[in-house]
Amino acid sequence: MLLDASASQLVLVDYQARLMPVIFEAPLVLANALRLAQAAKLLGVPTWGTEQNPSKLGQNDPALRALCRNTLSKMQFSGVEEGLGEWLRPPAKAPQGNARSLPKHMLKPDASERGTILIAGCEAHVCLLQTALDLLEDEFDVCVVTDACSSRTERNRDAAFDRLAGAGAELVTTEMVAFEWLRSAEHPQFKAVHALIK
Repeated sequence: MLLDASASQLVLVDYQARLMPVIFEAPLVLANALRLAQAAKLLGVPTWGTEQNPSKLGQNDPALRALCRNTLSKMQFSGVEEGLGEWLRPPAKAPQGNARSLPKHMLKPDASERGTILIAGCEAHVCLLQTALDLLEDEFDVCVVTDACSSRTERNRDAAFDRLAGAGAELVTTEMVAFEWLRSAEHPQFKAVHALIK
């Protein structure tokens, strides 16, 4: 199934000042995260950030942080454990109608629900992995943007991808996401998004 910008949200995990210098392929990973967040902004996809123990590890990259609607400061490795899920899922609406209303399974899904979560970040085998697994458990559709993720070692990063794929997450790349969100060269934002990829 192709990604749909109107059903997507982006979560950027822990691209922090004191962490990034030890991350494998950090400049490339951060550049892809920025492209992803910029494409999300152009296409109206909500973007959220997390920061692990920011008093010790610093804040996320300033350019990336500026593209996020909000940034969750956390001590738990999983952002879901600290309330990220509540940010991603809109509050439940009060039931409407009467006894003759359609059964729940026949109602159209709430248009405000964006149940596809694109997630990228560091470290892939710790905070990103635990957050993504919790999102899967909370019944979100999770796509891991692999070229915008890393760990201190390549082996740990790759082990995280193996485990996430086995748990049901889709593995995608920044370009896959951007072009699936666009769907067509006739999209009004095509030139602007394409310029990010060039």
